[in-house]
Amino acid sequence: MKYRTLGRTGIQVSAYCLGTMMFGAMGNPDHDESIRIIHRALDAGINFVDTADVYSQGESEEIVGKALKGRREDIVLASKLHYPMGGDPNRRGNSRRWIITAVEDSLRRLQTDHLDLYQVHRPDPTVDVEETLSALSDLIRSGKVRAIGTSSFPASEIVEAQWVSERRGLERFRTEQPPYSIINRSIEREVLPVCQRYGMGTLVWSPLGQGLLTGRHRRGQQADTHRSGGMPQHFSDDRKLEVVEQLVPLAEKAGLRMTHLAVAFAIAHPGVTSAIIGPRTMEQLDDLLAGAEVTLDDEVLDRIDEIALPGTDAGPNDVAYTPPSVSEVGLRRRPGAERSAA
Repeated sequence: MKYRTLGRTGIQVSAYCLGTMMFGAMGNPDHDESIRIIHRALDAGINFVDTADVYSQGESEEIVGKALKGRREDIVLASKLHYPMGGDPNRRGNSRRWIITAVEDSLRRLQTDHLDLYQVHRPDPTVDVEETLSALSDLIRSGKVRAIGTSSFPASEIVEAQWVSERRGLERFRTEQPPYSIINRSIEREVLPVCQRYGMGTLVWSPLGQGLLTGRHRRGQQADTHRSGGMPQHFSDDRKLEVVEQLVPLAEKAGLRMTHLAVAFAIAHPGVTSAIIGPRTMEQLDDLLAGAEVTLDDEVLDRIDEIALPGTDAGPNDVAYTPPSVSEVGLRRRPGAERSAA
């Protein structure tokens, strides 16, 4: 496994990051099997593990904590906060109040005294970013967190956070975790260039297009998979299926499995530090590990660019974060009496 520097932190991480969303009730409920999968990944050279409090409502963190006993110091461990952890309206979001509580909960479940990377899972328009950065800075100074990052932040909010950190003397976000795959390339337009400009590392999620790029989902065919059952609209989008139909012969011509083509594409971008792989079974992990040495040449990458245009998403169903300015009707429509020009 090759290692890359995580932004300008000096931390060396594997080009594959093990994502753990599929461990626990959301995916694989067998703790022992999930632990074996984690150990297999670590034995293969992966030293970067990413989880979140919301994954199976803390169960994923508990599994990771058990798996890392005796191996914690060799692992770069990342977790996230933001999404609701129960019915209490204050047990969510990016407020100082919740951050201080959430990190203690995660540390307890993970059975560790620090996180190497603590990430804000999504933006929170109800909280001043200075409030969030101030709380996270205190966690770094206390030794409970080594570095901080974001996930699925728009480029404008990444820049704003960097400016706030500089002007207020606060710790700055060192990483971003955006979605990125052959069918979801919009981050190439602004997010990745902004991250490169500020020296931020990127760990990209869903390089397999949430399962669409495994090759198991084809136009006119039904595939009964774990993901397709809960996201039918994602697997029936004709624009994305058309991309898949063109990628399949490309992979065959290159002598590659679709999964290997997809993940190799993600880590070929100079702005990408690590690609998060999220296996649910040992078979899935072994398949992904078998593609670790795959290198895509310019001819293959040029053909991918023709099939899936750089800087664009193939379909609209994969937007990771929609700002209130788009999602809230009142923010994009003037009152009726003010809509006319005269």
